[in-house]
Amino acid sequence: MTWQVLVHGPLARLDERVSRALVDTVPRPLSELASDLGNMPVALPVLGCAMTYAVWRGRWRAALCAGLAMAAVPLLVVPMKLWTARPGPLEPWAHGYYPSGHTATAMVAYFGAAFLVSNRLVPVAAVLTAVTGTGLVLRGYHWPLDVVASLCLGLLILTFSNTMAQKINNNQSS
Repeated sequence: MTWQVLVHGPLARLDERVSRALVDTVPRPLSELASDLGNMPVALPVLGCAMTYAVWRGRWRAALCAGLAMAAVPLLVVPMKLWTARPGPLEPWAHGYYPSGHTATAMVAYFGAAFLVSNRLVPVAAVLTAVTGTGLVLRGYHWPLDVVASLCLGLLILTFSNTMAQKINNNQSS
């Protein structure tokens, strides 16, 4: 995907056509509300509450790993935005839309919170992340590939975080 974005290949061109067909197909207040689920002032308190709960339950190492996972989001997203310099769907003069930081933030925050509190909340995290990404595309804030790339990045971050948390727990059990 990144290569296609960088060279403006056929997948990137298809992405742009799909985006143009989807933007403003729902009322703007609805797509803006959905997009806002990926804002840090919305997503971070959810993760923060889950981290507090995990610490209270004696799972401070898991909480630490979740916090580090969230810290990794801007450390990975910002350089990619600078490197790709992809223009926005509604702002072709502005650059830095690939990948979507809002989608990555939503995914890491909501799934991280679900893993800390209860795996039964994973479907809720999936819905919140999907609604965020969909809202970003429907409002015209991001191209669909921006969102898909962030989902891949979020999956990578969460997998690494959960692996580290498990290794730490296994070392403590030994």
